[in-house]
Order: sequence, then structure tokens, then C-alpha cells
Amino acid sequence: MKKENEIPAGPETAGALDGVRVIDLSRVLSGPYCTQILADHGAEVIKVEPPAGDETRTWGPPFVGDVAAYYQGLNRNKRGIWLDLSSPSGGRGLLQLLEGADVLVENFKSGTMERWGLGYDVLSQRFPGLIHCRVSGFGADGPLGGMPGYDAAIQAMSGIMSVNGDAEGQPTRVGVPIVDMVTGLNAAIGVLLALQERKRSGRGQFVDVALFDCALSILHPHTASYFADGQTPARTGNAHPNITPYDIFPTAGNPIFLAVGNDRQFRTLCVELGAPGLADDPDYASNSKRGANRHRLKEALAGLLKSHDAQALSERLLRAGVPCSGVLDIPQALRHPHTAHRRMVVSQDGYTGIASPVKLSRTPASYRRPPPALGQHQLEFDFAIDSGAGIN
Repeated sequence: MKKENEIPAGPETAGALDGVRVIDLSRVLSGPYCTQILADHGAEVIKVEPPAGDETRTWGPPFVGDVAAYYQGLNRNKRGIWLDLSSPSGGRGLLQLLEGADVLVENFKSGTMERWGLGYDVLSQRFPGLIHCRVSGFGADGPLGGMPGYDAAIQAMSGIMSVNGDAEGQPTRVGVPIVDMVTGLNAAIGVLLALQERKRSGRGQFVDVALFDCALSILHPHTASYFADGQTPARTGNAHPNITPYDIFPTAGNPIFLAVGNDRQFRTLCVELGAPGLADDPDYASNSKRGANRHRLKEALAGLLKSHDAQALSERLLRAGVPCSGVLDIPQALRHPHTAHRRMVVSQDGYTGIASPVKLSRTPASYRRPPPALGQHQLEFDFAIDSGAGIN
């Protein structure tokens, strides 16, 4: 069934990574998200699953046919085969795949590839130009080296959870797997950096990306504030710890979020709300003054906002230069006219998903293949090995 605002995949074009071959051994989220980014921009990605398949194929409901929507959202533009890498024949199959490959992405527990005789020390000798990217929870060594890492547990350990949630409530997990997603982004960046450096040296390298590191890397501004004043960052609910007003407010309908970043925007907000005198109050003359008096200011703004319609007000404030929005649910966000204008929903062969947010003028992303069924492309690969490798 056609979804509102969806766009067709369009004709296949040469992408920025056209000619790059990626062998994707990863499962679940960070690794597949990394390789989907590369695939969207033209890389040939071969997804190699274990015989039972990527476990996210079963992470439902909901399902698309007999495959979980979770899997569908991370694996488009890939061809799919399966190999039992723990068997000698599976290892031989991987080596044959790597003969023409530029990049290997995997997220096995540290030591697993080495136990199979397929670690970086072995592969880099045989394929000196190979870029081997490993996504892990904590890296291979150190106090937690080799330990398993999942998004929510890393949110708890890294401090992310401690600054998320209401001030008087419990620490709260961010509602999207933010650590996994940013780790996938950093893995893609690492691969691209290594590809660029290989043009100069002719040599591949090992790209080590850990969820724990990536979680720490996105703690701004809390880490910057802690380094400056030594104070433990606290939960502030929807409010910003450094900027005021930067918070959610009730209206006559949906709530509205105001993100007022400077004095000019604050004055404009006050004028649009019919209270220009509020901007002249010396207690609100600067961001630091507004921060010191944030509770009183929030009460004043709440009184001004309560009779407004969030959508109409946000449209007016945006035109006036004040960043804000009514709080939309996901279907509302997907139906937003700007979602369609930015071509952020793509549909192809029964697959619908979020398009690449990277808009290149000459080599745009393209959407060539829906996510593969398990082993869908086995026969496209000509391996002279036994069927224990998963190649028929």
C-alpha cells in the first residue's frame, strides 16, 4: 500500500562510493547501519549472515512478511548470502569474497575472528589493502575489553542516562538507540577516512570503533561543563542546562518546544507573544540572567502560551526567526510537508524506509535493492567450495 509522502527510488546512478566493495559480517544495528550508509552511496555491500541469519530478522512485531521491520530498516541496498564462518569451508568462502574487497565490517566479540583464523593479523598479511572495521562494545583490551555491550547498558555506563529524564525522576534511556546509531555513523566515518588515506599509502588499516567511546563522545555540553567547573551534571528534564528558554510548554493543544538561543530570538518571542516588556526586564536581559531566573521565566511564558494553538504559533514563530515546534508523534513527523520536500521517505518494491540524510549534488544516494532475504543471492557467487560454507 502506498504511504503518504513516499517517493520512488528513482533511476540507479553512480554513487560517491561506486566501485567500493564491502563485505558486511555485522549483525543487529551499528554495523548494518554503517554498511547501509555506504551502500546508499554506491558501495557494493555483500551481507554475510550466519546460517540462522541476523538475529534482528526475528525482532518483532511488527513484521514485513516474515521478517521483522527492525531488520528491514538497516539492510537495504545489500546482497545477501550466508556462511558458517566457524567451519573451515566458511572461512575459505570469506577469503574468496575478500579477494576483490576493499572493506570488511564485523562486530563479533573480540577474539572470535582470531579464533577462526580470520583476525586482522592474518587478513592484513593476505590482503594488505583491506580496511578492516570492527565494531565492539568496549574494544579488545583494557578493564572491559571483550565484554558485551548493548545500547541501553552503555547509556547507563557512559553517563547518558544520568542526564536524561526529569530532575526529580529516575535516569531514563533515550528513546532511540542513540549509542548504536552514532557508533554506526562513526564506523562509516572511520571507513571513509581509511579509504581516503589508502589513496596515499596504498595500505589498508584496522578501524576500531567501540560503543563506549562513541557514547562518551556525544556527552557535550555536559563533559565540557564538568571539565570547566567540576560540578556533576544533573537531569533537567526537557530544559537545556546552558540555554534559557529552551524547554517544553503546554498550549491549548499539543505542547510546544521553544529553543531560544540568543537575546534577539528572545525579544522576538516576547513581541510575538504580545509581551515585549518581558524582554526589557533586567532579570531576562541576557542568557545568563534568564538561566538564573529560569523558573520564574518559565511560569511567565507558560501563562502566555497556554491559550495558543501549537501548530499555528510554531509556524508564526519560525517565520519570525524563533526556533520551535509543536511536539509531533512519528506519523505526524513522517506526514509533515517538509519531510516530503526533503525526499526523506523512500519506497521500492514493497520496502519503505527513511532516505539518506546526506544530499550530494552530483552523486546522490540511490535505493537499488530492498533488504535481502536470508541467502537470497547465494547463486550469484561462484565459490568452488563445499556446501558447508553456505554456497550452493
